[in-house]
Parts: sequence; structure tokens; C-alpha cells
Amino acid sequence: MPKVFIPTLLRHLTDGQAELELEGSTVRQIIAGLEFQYPGFTERLIDNGRLRPNVAIAIDNEITPLGLMESVSPTSEIHFLTAIRGG
Repeated sequence: MPKVFIPTLLRHLTDGQAELELEGSTVRQIIAGLEFQYPGFTERLIDNGRLRPNVAIAIDNEITPLGLMESVSPTSEIHFLTAIRGG
């Protein structure tokens, strides 16, 4: 199963877990699995059916341009990257 790395700011949703393994063959399916097990993920990652503008996804150390439609393999590592505001 793909391994999902949970950003520090979202770990309160997973009771502190930093890594999870979830079934899914696309990023959208992975997020649906997160939402099913840990409600609150969808509203933090998706807006109007698309990734929020401040969220990027890295699959196997590569930022994906396809976002939610990107395929993942059973051995993929998925990272949700959120923009950090400064200033």
C-alpha cells in the first residue's frame, strides 16, 4: 500500500501519527481514504474539487503537476506540502 507522510500541522487529525499506509491508486483515492479514517483532511487539502492553492503533492520525491489525478503505485511515498507564510 502507498505510504502517506502526514505534515506536522495535520497530525492532530491522525492522533499524532506521522506515517500511514492507505489503499488507493490515485491521489484523490488516498485523500478519500484519509478522510474516511481521519475526518477533516478533505477540507484542509481540497477546495471546490481541486487541491488548495497552498498545497503541493510529492510522489516518490517528485512534485506532481497532475494533483488529485496523479497515479500512485503500491510502493509510492506521498507527501503533502503546504506553503509556509512569512512576513
